[in-house]
Amino acid sequence: MAMIRCAADELRRFAREALARMGSDAREAQVVADHLVDANLAGHDSHGAGLLPAYARNIARGVLHPNRRGRVAMESGPLATVEGDGGHGQVIARDAMEVAIRIAKAHGVAVVALRRTHHIGRVGTYGEQLAEAGLASIHFVNGNSGDPPVAPWGGREGRFATNPVCIAMPGTARHARFVLDFATSRIAMGKVRVAHNAGKPVAPGSLIDADGTPTTDPGTMYRAPRGMLLPFGEHKGYGLALACDILAGVVGGAGSIQPGNPRDRGIVNGMLSIAIDPARFAGGAGGEADYDALMDYVKGCAAIDPATPVLVAGEPERITREERLRDGVPVDDGTWRQLAELATELGVAKP
Repeated sequence: MAMIRCAADELRRFAREALARMGSDAREAQVVADHLVDANLAGHDSHGAGLLPAYARNIARGVLHPNRRGRVAMESGPLATVEGDGGHGQVIARDAMEVAIRIAKAHGVAVVALRRTHHIGRVGTYGEQLAEAGLASIHFVNGNSGDPPVAPWGGREGRFATNPVCIAMPGTARHARFVLDFATSRIAMGKVRVAHNAGKPVAPGSLIDADGTPTTDPGTMYRAPRGMLLPFGEHKGYGLALACDILAGVVGGAGSIQPGNPRDRGIVNGMLSIAIDPARFAGGAGGEADYDALMDYVKGCAAIDPATPVLVAGEPERITREERLRDGVPVDDGTWRQLAELATELGVAKP
């Protein structure tokens, strides 16, 4: 399968213009376009510009509403709830994190529940946003719409979305920020879409077919009867997926995946974010010296292959970003065709 290279600025231009044609105002189009293309640059194409056709479909169906802003529905001390009202999650989640920053700077900690927003995209973005503000953070995200594509460990029916977790820590003058961001499924559903579009298999242990038989064919997720994604780490990933539904859905009030909630509402996310001001600890230094010593110790580990040294979370994305800014963003033929069709439909110049 051939790969096309597209300059990041050109992909961003296309995304911005496409979103404007879908009804977004200038700020929203810019924020969402920047988020999508940054996901491509970080190597997370599952959360990149290839999502635009799905967003267009959801706007047409009336389950994604451009230009809705998050509203603070509750604020009490270090706690807050932000309602998304079905708007673009990349904008509303970003604004919710500004609420978290303001509260954490005042109280030392913030716990912010984000409810009923459309797809928030790559969750690591919000860990990075808080880290830039000098805050450590933990984020639990659930998806609570559509047919759940992830089976619990030991099952062959869907019970969860891919429910990501993110943990982030600010960097220092010597070491970059730590940003751990992962789906609780073996791979993200978007990575299944990318593999399917590219005609490539997925990693063994990621999927089962409708009968519960292991498969590497991503097409099992796109035909009836549908297969299922598996949780990563067997019962451990399953436990974290359930924890995300409990914390974001039940505690945060976003609603869980259980069938009592409406199913077909497009992509609906909830997120419970905990932001911590590390300067309130460690004598006001935020533990920077210990952070540097820990990073030195971990990264100083002898590598199995000297050509691939030990990295920490966030470094692979930074390396990929540098490569793709230089060489362009790779887009598979299938995704490229979908973007070209969307360009024609919307009347914007193809990337």
